[in-house]
Amino acid sequence: MRTRRTLHHPLVRSAMQRDRLYRLLQRTPDPAFALTAQGEVWAWNTVVEQLTGISADDALHQSFATLVEPRGPLGHAVDLEYCQRAIREGGVPSFDMQVRARDGRHLWLNVSVLVFGALRASPAVVVHLAHDITASRRRRDVYERLVQAARDIVQLVDEEPHLVPVSPLTEQEQRILGRSPRDSGRRRWRDRSASPRRRCATICTT
Repeated sequence: MRTRRTLHHPLVRSAMQRDRLYRLLQRTPDPAFALTAQGEVWAWNTVVEQLTGISADDALHQSFATLVEPRGPLGHAVDLEYCQRAIREGGVPSFDMQVRARDGRHLWLNVSVLVFGALRASPAVVVHLAHDITASRRRRDVYERLVQAARDIVQLVDEEPHLVPVSPLTEQEQRILGRSPRDSGRRRWRDRSASPRRRCATICTT
């Protein structure tokens, strides 16, 4: 009877629930981690260990912001304020998060966020179930750079003058070419007054 009453004690139940959550995160086949309201790592499963190269021993109870320098898609830090807001609002929509691995590489994770409220014996925790999207994110970055480069080239072409104004020949240039302004005028008049066949013959033999 004493054992049964002990199991139903609120402190014991809350501890058991947190222990169950911890074990579930460890068995998850995708990267998973949980943070406290203070922004410290509460759980760090083996898959996220392998992905980041950071062991659970090095991660647990450490500041998440210091550990992997996390950033949201707009560059905002994922820190203590983020954790407190998630707990206060009961969760946040899924989003892309950039983290730094132990070897300095930057990884992109798409994370789904679940908030477990505080229990009598355990603090509130913000659980993150992640999916590695580094490869697709890099492809998108390359595509966006190519699109921007194409836009820059098109803009440059639009700014370039396409038609170069040509001034009429001066009298001196016409004399050098063996024709006078008067001859040019008579020739243009003859070409206009001639029949299409004669104009063609005139143009072809000129």
